[in-house]
Amino acid sequence: MATMQSVVASSISFGASKNRATLESPKTLYRNNTHLPMRVRCMAQDGEKEPLKPITESAPSTQPKPAAAPSPPKPKMSTRFTDVLAFSGPAPERINGRLAMVGFVGAMVVELSKGQDVFSQISNGGVSWFVGTSIVLTLASLVPLFKGVSVESKSGGVMTSDAELLNGRVAMLGLVALALTEFVKGGAIV
Repeated sequence: MATMQSVVASSISFGASKNRATLESPKTLYRNNTHLPMRVRCMAQDGEKEPLKPITESAPSTQPKPAAAPSPPKPKMSTRFTDVLAFSGPAPERINGRLAMVGFVGAMVVELSKGQDVFSQISNGGVSWFVGTSIVLTLASLVPLFKGVSVESKSGGVMTSDAELLNGRVAMLGLVALALTEFVKGGAIV
């Protein structure tokens, strides 16, 4: 069985500043100097005799490199009601996180300005504010999802969809921690 073996001759490149020759490894030669000629030698093994072919040098390639293939279009996300509102779907955690962010900031502002804890805020008209805010944020979050726009497609820079999820999770934990702390303490934190 005949096998092909390629031998890459080490090239000598002359330094411009010191005018001395340095040897380059074949890996560097291939990676950096693809325009240099390559020598190929064919050898027969296992007793098969093949005529030796002369060492040839290839000319530099003048063909343009092929253009990168365009990436396949991203599949459009499902707009079915059950897919959007599924437990692992795009809507539930985002809506809850957005509500928690608004709720935490609102609770802290009212607590700092009026000195009321979370439970006092809820009993003094906070339920209607909560329901109204929930409806507005839920509709504002669902409309783009039902149109097939993914949250990831609208994120960029610092304001990414992953940052929104993380901030929402922290706000949910912060709101629960605020309520538990005020319940244990028996009043507002501030």
